Amino acid sequence: MGIVTMPKMGDTMEEGTIVVWRVKEGDRVKEGDVIAEIETEKAAIEIEAFESGVLNRIIVKEGQTVPVGEPIAEIGGSGAPTVPQAAPPKSEPAPPAKESATAPLPSPSVPTEHGERLKASPLARKIARESNVDLTSVRGTGPGGRIVKDDVMIHVTPAPSATPSVPVTTPAPAPTTATGAVWTVGPAPSRVRQVIARRLAESKQTVPHFYLTISVDMKAAMELRAQLNGRGEGFRKLSPNDLIIKAVADTLRAQAAMRVSWKDDSIYTTERVNVGVAVALPEGLIVPVVRDADTKSLSVIADEVAALAAKARDGKLLPDDYAGGTFTVSNLGMFGIEDFSAIINPPEPGILAVGAVSEVPVIEDGYTAIGTRMKMTISGDHRAIDGAVGAQFLQEVKRRLENPLLLVE
Repeated sequence: MGIVTMPKMGDTMEEGTIVVWRVKEGDRVKEGDVIAEIETEKAAIEIEAFESGVLNRIIVKEGQTVPVGEPIAEIGGSGAPTVPQAAPPKSEPAPPAKESATAPLPSPSVPTEHGERLKASPLARKIARESNVDLTSVRGTGPGGRIVKDDVMIHVTPAPSATPSVPVTTPAPAPTTATGAVWTVGPAPSRVRQVIARRLAESKQTVPHFYLTISVDMKAAMELRAQLNGRGEGFRKLSPNDLIIKAVADTLRAQAAMRVSWKDDSIYTTERVNVGVAVALPEGLIVPVVRDADTKSLSVIADEVAALAAKARDGKLLPDDYAGGTFTVSNLGMFGIEDFSAIINPPEPGILAVGAVSEVPVIEDGYTAIGTRMKMTISGDHRAIDGAVGAQFLQEVKRRLENPLLLVE
């Protein structure tokens, strides 16, 4: 008999939530089979069977959260449970909207646990399973055709209720705002969204943010990018963000005053330059990390960012992929946003918010001309860095972007 425990998938992981069991009690599994999906603070992870046998007992139910190392299932040589039923582990209370009097009956059209793998988020799979929705009939609108929650929800039909034989009192109208808008409770947020909400609220409430904005002449950088992207097949196409990450990494290496962190009423320093890259997903924001970015070339950074973004979109990030960041870059330029301010991800000392590269009228030598400009705004933790330090950081990032050959040396 073997006990499956909540795995520790990274140095920072303390607990995990069972999103969905891919097998049920009594199913035979082989070593290496995916038996469940768990969700940590920012990633969905598949758990594989470590030995062949029969899944005798599921100890932790879907939606429950347990610490690392806690037993979650039992694999044995027969279908009958071999140990007495244990008390259920402590878990987060399930949202009221998901409670039901009876478990839904499985639908023949729903793929079995051993059926074809589909690209779908863990939350989408869970909703489909609970609502008897055949994922093969759902069209995915997420990145790469991935099925997300909203795709499944349009296929969910409310369960019919028995028609009462006596008149029913009409309920009072739902509360409305002064403008007449009606608010209803939506689907319960995913664990990722809950964690994001908690961490960002804590950041704004506990971290004294300051904000500084600077405009960058991106003409030379964009010309260099076009030149590098014209090298033909076999070379990674560079995005403006790749240039920015490289400039940020080199600046962090040059300025030790930015390699700090405020923790426990003390300032800590680090020699590492691990740049987080914010990636927006339907389930929420996630920040995979390019480790030791200051030691890597522009092309290597571009390759790593592309690989991490793909893993994030497919829900395949491991905890170590987004742990240990020392500074973050958040870019909304692809949406046409000119400038914005981002919220710091503690214990990092700051985050750089990057806007779109745009052609705008500028004054040069007393004449109006068309310039290529981009705005950057740093949000700094005033406990760890002062405004002057943040200003010097922005100036140096600007200098490197306006002299882009520094990025390819």
